[in-house]
Amino acid sequence: MSLRARRRPAANQQLCGGAGGSWRAAGSAMEDVCAKFVSQKISKARWRPLPAAALQPPDVFATGSWDNEDNRISFWSVGDLVNAGLNGEYHGEPQLLCDIWHNGDVMDMQFLDQERIVVASSTGTVTVFRHHQNNQTLSASQRWEKAHYHVDQDTSCGGAACTGVICNKPEIVTVGEDGRINLFRADQKDAVRTIDNADSSTLHAVTFLRTTEILTVNSIGQLKIWDLRQQRNEPSQIFSLAGDRVPLHCVDRHPNQQHIVATGGQDGMLSIWDIRHGTMPVSLLNAHEAEMWEVRFHPSNPDHLFTCSEDGSLWHWDTSTDISEKPSFLHQGGRSTAYFSHNTINQSVVSAWLSNDPTKDRMEITNLVPNQTLSVNSLDILGPCLVYGTDAEAIYVNRQLFA
Repeated sequence: MSLRARRRPAANQQLCGGAGGSWRAAGSAMEDVCAKFVSQKISKARWRPLPAAALQPPDVFATGSWDNEDNRISFWSVGDLVNAGLNGEYHGEPQLLCDIWHNGDVMDMQFLDQERIVVASSTGTVTVFRHHQNNQTLSASQRWEKAHYHVDQDTSCGGAACTGVICNKPEIVTVGEDGRINLFRADQKDAVRTIDNADSSTLHAVTFLRTTEILTVNSIGQLKIWDLRQQRNEPSQIFSLAGDRVPLHCVDRHPNQQHIVATGGQDGMLSIWDIRHGTMPVSLLNAHEAEMWEVRFHPSNPDHLFTCSEDGSLWHWDTSTDISEKPSFLHQGGRSTAYFSHNTINQSVVSAWLSNDPTKDRMEITNLVPNQTLSVNSLDILGPCLVYGTDAEAIYVNRQLFA
């Protein structure tokens, strides 16, 4: 059954805060979405993690660019909703804190901690940038030149794109189009471990399952689990999509149940896997009309999942129990909403994503992009806050997603 949601007319748009470089969508449905036009294609957007005991929502995020003559890593601050203007206007458009030049396209980036972010480059180099909050500057604190390469690491050319990075402080794992896996440790000059021929095809993304286990996805539709305690350079398990070997571009692990994994790929499908059972996905959901670039479980409310695509859409997948009590913003203008019976998708095990619980009889899917244009390349979600970046040279922030 196709899960393609129907489009609805977009909400009217008006300038936000009077700034020529930003706007907000007017009307109750989109009033908390603010855009900033940044004159560069955005490949990645990431919220800065919050301290463990923090109660406030995130207020700083980082972006990376691609396909520009001058690519940059930028840090942004979002204004406080409490300080709205006297006439009730939302003045929370992102403000640039600092930026720094980056060699090559930004292929991926992940925060290592609140001060450092790890960036993967199309040149094969992996760089750790430090954000100096006292004077709002960025500096490269560590760099592994040509961590990924095709022929010889020491030649002037031949670097292979580093396509994915994941951090579990102090460890950093990178994957690349050379099929190589690197394990680095912050503040150590050399790689702790390298699996040179981990894959004969391009590795597109990586995630930690546990502190000693990682999962990779590749360009021929395979998931592979690697146990970093084992010295042998083979995966401990291999999973694959049946039939066509559709390239997988993204992966995320359920934050509370490590055996549940979501992937997306070239065909726009969302796949849900239970890595305890079998070697194939438990659910295959028709989703986007083009490549799915990123998939994210909400880190503290994983009944909610988010995907973005080359087709210009960003979908919110909601499997929480009582849809009748959902906030009304999910049903208002500029969004596409559809309901699907779990029975038509798959009935398998436990968790909202693998459930045959009769109370969970439908999934709601909402398109959060009011007027689709160019590719939505990246998204990140933390607390009530969503940020995403596009090829339309804009970044978008919604700080009250569940309001």
